[in-house]
Amino acid sequence: MIIIPARLASNRFPRKVLANINGLPMVIATANQVKELDEVIIATDSKEIISIANSYGYKAIITSDSHKSGTDRVNEVATKLNLKDDEIIINVQADEPFIEPYIIQKVINRLKTAQKNKENIFMVSCYKIISNEEANDPNLVKVITNYSNNAIYFSRSKIPYDREKHLKYFGHIGIYGFTKKSLQEFCTLPKSPLEDIEKLEQLRAIYFDKKIAMIEVKSKSYGIDTKEDLKKVLKEFGKLR
Repeated sequence: MIIIPARLASNRFPRKVLANINGLPMVIATANQVKELDEVIIATDSKEIISIANSYGYKAIITSDSHKSGTDRVNEVATKLNLKDDEIIINVQADEPFIEPYIIQKVINRLKTAQKNKENIFMVSCYKIISNEEANDPNLVKVITNYSNNAIYFSRSKIPYDREKHLKYFGHIGIYGFTKKSLQEFCTLPKSPLEDIEKLEQLRAIYFDKKIAMIEVKSKSYGIDTKEDLKKVLKEFGKLR
């Protein structure tokens, strides 16, 4: 199941998830990108978004307006739907209207492999190679991995420090794959000091020694955090894939 958290309020870009993406509200454009892969449900705190989602044929479920993260919103929906513990749940951010469907499929496949092989994987996410210039952007989160391609750390800073000045950086793509059981566990873990400092919720898993399996992908898409991002992405893509 794919659950798209869609909060109407946004500090940097108010009503961002309803911004116009080639004639569609952003959250709907994102849902259209991934709808062929699995059932899509929109999790929101807004009756307006519920109405818009329904008008485009998508199921949407109202959630608490007190959630601190999209993952908490996704977990509330998964709980309300009474999903089984081994159900695969993909958290796709509403601000990824040009995300390539194959990326979501790779996350789903990695979770299925982990289940089949009984791997001790808590969640799955992905990254792409980014330029040195892109790595300077604090809105583009960086990740470093170990020899097993599990995440060691995520940061808004440029990591690791490149002393020789020829490093390829890993830009994190905010797609998260869980089982219902691991999603529920994640949301019951206490908030960690690291996530509070960086404002990155995935650091909670690392802080509590949970494995985040990372997948390298190729992608031209990126999350839209500001109005400037919106102008840039529309200029680059022109129309939905």
